[in-house]
Amino acid sequence: MNIDWHQHHAAIWRARKEYLRPVQHIDPISRDDLLGIDQQKQQLWLNTERFVNKMPANNALLWGARGTGKSSLIKAVFNHFREQGLRLVEVEKADLIFLPEIVDEIRDTKHRFILFCDDLSFEAHETDYKALKSVLEGSIELPPDNVLIYASSNRRHLVPETMQDNRNSRIEEEELHYADAVEEKISLSDRFGLWLSFYAPNQDQYLTMVDYYFRDYKGNRDVLHHAAKQFSQSKGGARNGRTAKQFFNYFVYKPG
Repeated sequence: MNIDWHQHHAAIWRARKEYLRPVQHIDPISRDDLLGIDQQKQQLWLNTERFVNKMPANNALLWGARGTGKSSLIKAVFNHFREQGLRLVEVEKADLIFLPEIVDEIRDTKHRFILFCDDLSFEAHETDYKALKSVLEGSIELPPDNVLIYASSNRRHLVPETMQDNRNSRIEEEELHYADAVEEKISLSDRFGLWLSFYAPNQDQYLTMVDYYFRDYKGNRDVLHHAAKQFSQSKGGARNGRTAKQFFNYFVYKPG
């Protein structure tokens, strides 16, 4: 199916039918909805702005604690720049083997594309990441200048690192030389020119996020915060933007 990228701003790759399905209802999240990650927002915003303006820009890896806004930041950046010609294609990890075909389909359009890979990680035995490495910069053909990859992950190097991997590393003349297994794993994440780290918020930051969602709440804030902390504890102590939003969906109140 050929997509009219003037009419449709985002698409999802459907592997079974091997086509890009246009997204009809795009998540409207905006920059102002994301709290506690100002530095990460600024860096990804500048990188994307350069890309949209046809200046040199980097593939980006957003890694860190779960629920801290990695995927939401990518979607917010896309929402901001899509009226300037930015388009987004979401690709599941299991479908990375189709990346070359997807890139071939969009490389000759006049739009700029973010390939979005959410929750990206690989186990030690998996080799699907080699297609990703090739698209990033490892092929005889140069990557298209209208495509960047933005990926989110809980792992800095996308693949697990074991003690055995590091036992074979050595120090020579005060320089650390990684073992071959470690080098192979680092070489994947190293192809992302921009690394952004995300860390779990503390309790005060979590409650600030709760207050943002409950900005129309007129009741007792101490009661609200107590309930929010209890909700966090019920989820194993998770304190992040995702938990704050889930608490908002859970807590029954009348605005105003």
